[in-house]
Amino acid sequence: MRLTARRAAALAGAALIGGLTARRLRSRRQADLASAAIASRTRAARNLEIARLGASVGSSYATTAARKVFASAERREALDRERELKTAEAVAERLGQMKGALMKLGQMASYLDEGLPEPMRAALAQLQAGAEPMSAELAASVIEAELGAPVSELFVEWDPVPIAAASIGQVHRALILDPATGAERAVAVKVQYPGVGDAIAADLRTADLLGTVLKQGFGGLNPDEMVAEINDRLVEELDYASEARNQRAFADFYRGHPFIHVPEVVDHLSTTRVLTTDLADGHRFSEVMDWSQHERNLAAETIYRFVFRSLYRFRAFNGDPHPGNYLFRPGGQVTFLDFGLVKYFTVEEMDAFAEMIDAAVLHPDPQRYRRIVERVGMLQPGSPVDTDEAGRYFSRFYETVRDDQVTAWTPEYASSIVRHTFDRTSPIAQYATVPRAFVFIQRINLGLYAILGQLRAEGNYRRIAEEMWPMVSRPPSTPMGELEHEWLSSRTIPSGPTL
Repeated sequence: MRLTARRAAALAGAALIGGLTARRLRSRRQADLASAAIASRTRAARNLEIARLGASVGSSYATTAARKVFASAERREALDRERELKTAEAVAERLGQMKGALMKLGQMASYLDEGLPEPMRAALAQLQAGAEPMSAELAASVIEAELGAPVSELFVEWDPVPIAAASIGQVHRALILDPATGAERAVAVKVQYPGVGDAIAADLRTADLLGTVLKQGFGGLNPDEMVAEINDRLVEELDYASEARNQRAFADFYRGHPFIHVPEVVDHLSTTRVLTTDLADGHRFSEVMDWSQHERNLAAETIYRFVFRSLYRFRAFNGDPHPGNYLFRPGGQVTFLDFGLVKYFTVEEMDAFAEMIDAAVLHPDPQRYRRIVERVGMLQPGSPVDTDEAGRYFSRFYETVRDDQVTAWTPEYASSIVRHTFDRTSPIAQYATVPRAFVFIQRINLGLYAILGQLRAEGNYRRIAEEMWPMVSRPPSTPMGELEHEWLSSRTIPSGPTL
């Protein structure tokens, strides 16, 4: 679009937006029919892929077991590694070709644990890079169906090559003229894959496949509650209008923050299947891994503060803490992306979390701690287990904040926490459950610990945590804490989400 056309578009911006409604509805109906046709044609093929993957995993186990009967110990180990590699390759290939819940769950599992069998972990890690993108023409057709006009009319510039492709949609760069100011504005446009809703529904009916895959590394894993809770969140994630509400809420909460940034939503270019936000820039997680220890410490502290400031002050958090959802700049500046998978907590749930911290860390009391975990449903009341042992089992997540000292996070430590969480061989585990409110608390902690472990972060996290724990609220303990304290003091911050 030439400069003169840009000026004309700026003057006519409001009229264009208002006049798109009828065209948008017609295009949307056409797109719905097309999506239904696509879903109908692909459902059988997709279910066949899932069945093939399950059969591949099962066949690999059976074949390896048969070959190990007369093998030496050394040969048995080699056969196990061979089986892991073959299964890993099958999982990564099949999930990488899918658009839906299985790939999403695979991505969520792919970076959690250095202790997974190495071929499986490495293959699943490929999913972090994203899925194969849809064609530029198909993406443009979705946008036209949703917004009622072709990309050439909606955007000053449009990059047909996506900058990111994931399990549910892909993201394109674009340039718009702001209707309010007429100024050019760089944006990111997330476009949902046609038919992905049907793919998600199909995946949710077979989501136990993920548990089969994970059991290769965690023999005692029972993922039922985890999968059930994530299923609900995945259904919500399909609605980009819901994601826009989430992102607006977080952007409002963190507006003006000195080192936490959330891109603003562009409302008039967002629908249930298209989400447009300000374009953010920064370095990817893989680049940060090569930064100095000091810079990695700052990045880790920002992520930690974002997690627990959101949780304890806002009662909400992005339920998918993932390296691909962050953009970094020096000095601890982090932009947080992707608010489709958000969990909101009640006041009662937050009170229970605070009680557990108080009884496990601030004023250790094993008897009281046991009463709390029994009340919230984590431990069956009256279980024949030692109270002190039960306290140690359930309070592993507090180890990094138990003492007033510098903590050095490592991948090995993060791995031990993941294994402890999924280990069902402990006598305590026979009587332990994971209430749905705690599924995402564990998910948040596991994701956070994995990220800090990869960064090999160092810091006194007990003092940082005490700045945010609602029953303590200590003074700032770091320079970043000082900056955040000034920000908190300068404005009225809501104590919970207002959507």
